[in-house]
Amino acid sequence: MLVHIFATDKSIPFYGCALQFFISCIFVDSECLLLAVMAFDRYQAISNPWLYTVNMSSKVCSLLMAGVYLVGVTDALLHTTLTFRLCFCGSNEINHFFCDLPPLFILSCSDIQLNELALFTVFGFIELSTISEVLVSYCYIILSVLKMPSAEGRLKAFSTCTSHLTAVAIFQGTMLFMYFRPSSSYSLDQDKMTSLFYTLVIPMLNPLIYSLQNKDVKQALERVKSSIGFK
Repeated sequence: MLVHIFATDKSIPFYGCALQFFISCIFVDSECLLLAVMAFDRYQAISNPWLYTVNMSSKVCSLLMAGVYLVGVTDALLHTTLTFRLCFCGSNEINHFFCDLPPLFILSCSDIQLNELALFTVFGFIELSTISEVLVSYCYIILSVLKMPSAEGRLKAFSTCTSHLTAVAIFQGTMLFMYFRPSSSYSLDQDKMTSLFYTLVIPMLNPLIYSLQNKDVKQALERVKSSIGFK
């Protein structure tokens, strides 16, 4: 009976919508910050391999993870508070797959200038700082790799960074397109497809992107290819 209700009833309570947005905002912020932390981790592993266990000790990693989720929760609280204090005096139908800022702004009959300012400043700062961290880390990584005497070592170092750069480009590119374009160019149908991409497609791609760099996965793929006759 419970499955039947959820399959036919697409409504969500007001506070349920707020909770849904709050949780999704935490994970979006955390993903942005984790990608930057991963870039820093690769910088330490490639540029300072002998000091890696000291610079990236369990304590340091725990502090980084605590900082990531602290920022995520703080930013989510800010946007959730600002968004759900608005008045929604018109239609209560969200033309979206879940509760997100653009469709909620469209439904609101209140002034959303403060909300847009918070989005562009706070979340914009998170985006700018994380992208900058990734770029700076990879500049140092490239300089370190170019100093390696072995061509095989350089190739191996670059290959370990490819998967992470791919994930950064896909996720951050989607975030910039979704939240940092003029409000006059918003298209709900376009935003629905974009949100579907970063909430479903990217998480499904991440294991594939990262696992392709794994030696055991590569060997398993080679065995599969051999078993079905591919060369």
